[in-house]
Amino acid sequence: MELVIDHVTKKYKNKLAVKGVSARLTQGVYGLLGDNGAGKTTLLRMICGVLGTDGGEILCDGENIVEMDDRYRELLGYLPQDFGYYPSFTVMEFMLYIASLKGLTGVYARQKTKVLLQKVGLEQNGRTKVRALSGGMRQRLGIAQSLLNDPKILVLDEPTAGLDPRERVRFRNMIAALGKDRIVILSTHIVPDVEEIADWIFFMKDGEIIEQGTVERLKRVGLGDENGSLEKVYLHYFGEEEPEDDLV
Repeated sequence: MELVIDHVTKKYKNKLAVKGVSARLTQGVYGLLGDNGAGKTTLLRMICGVLGTDGGEILCDGENIVEMDDRYRELLGYLPQDFGYYPSFTVMEFMLYIASLKGLTGVYARQKTKVLLQKVGLEQNGRTKVRALSGGMRQRLGIAQSLLNDPKILVLDEPTAGLDPRERVRFRNMIAALGKDRIVILSTHIVPDVEEIADWIFFMKDGEIIEQGTVERLKRVGLGDENGSLEKVYLHYFGEEEPEDDLV
């Protein structure tokens, strides 16, 4: 599978949030890093078809995703940064509800839900109300729902927010495995998480991709030293401020 982002642009009022971004993605894990307001979330929303483009297009195996419509959504798994939950649902009820929206019903939906809850460490919480979950547990539930339809394109916006170090390790291992047979796009402000699992990384600033490559290449370009950390490379491009998630 191939996803092509071809000179994509998005404008909010008088501000260009994304400026002619282009990329070609095949199976693997792609990290998206940038400061607050860089345009990461806007780009992800366009990739998911939540937002339309104001210029350029996004192609899946050569076909515009707008024209694909439902066929594209069937290929897609998405965990937005501001994912909405239904607090009065139990974990199992919530997963089955999302499964039904994705066209999964009956025994298969229940079996798939049980497998995914086990994968994210919530197998003992099927009857727990969503409102009773901790922030990290809700984030794991969000990751589980994004995998219900076994997506070929998985888009995760700040997926490790609220996870403790042990949970982040579990998540990294899971994403590394998922990236072997699908496209995974991961936006995060936790630089070491991307460094551990991404096959290719994009640095985004002021709506543009300013640098990209493997971790090793970025270290050579940014530091001239493959033994340095990706966090140091990040600071080389974005200054001394701590990287934050973007709101657009």
